Amino acid sequence: MFIGEYTHTRDEKGRFSLPAKFRKELGRKVVVTRGKDKCLFLYPTRTWSQISKEVEARGHVESDQRFERFTFAGASEIEIDSIGRILVPEFLRKFAELGDSLVITGVHDRVEIWNEKKWDAYRKKLESEYA
Repeated sequence: MFIGEYTHTRDEKGRFSLPAKFRKELGRKVVVTRGKDKCLFLYPTRTWSQISKEVEARGHVESDQRFERFTFAGASEIEIDSIGRILVPEFLRKFAELGDSLVITGVHDRVEIWNEKKWDAYRKKLESEYA
């Protein structure tokens, strides 16, 4: 299970480190895709396989096709390097508007990657609703 919130910076090549707490559970390869609220979802490959099987079991339901296209067409398999860094494809970095500073959050079965300013605004909204 992934929990916590971490702020990281991108290096000159666009890579950033994943929190050490997440690396063991993620494994060496992960799947990153567009998420809700203009963030990115990062899944261990085993979780991504489970999601894929669930989508396949539902068949081609008209109401699910937009979700499938958004999620699967925007997905990329990437490797975590030996020191825990990843390089998210440029089209996904643009989608999430990732700058030099970003926030990485653990959300149960996935990791989310956020533009720092967007995360701060979203977190404040959540705090006002739940605090």
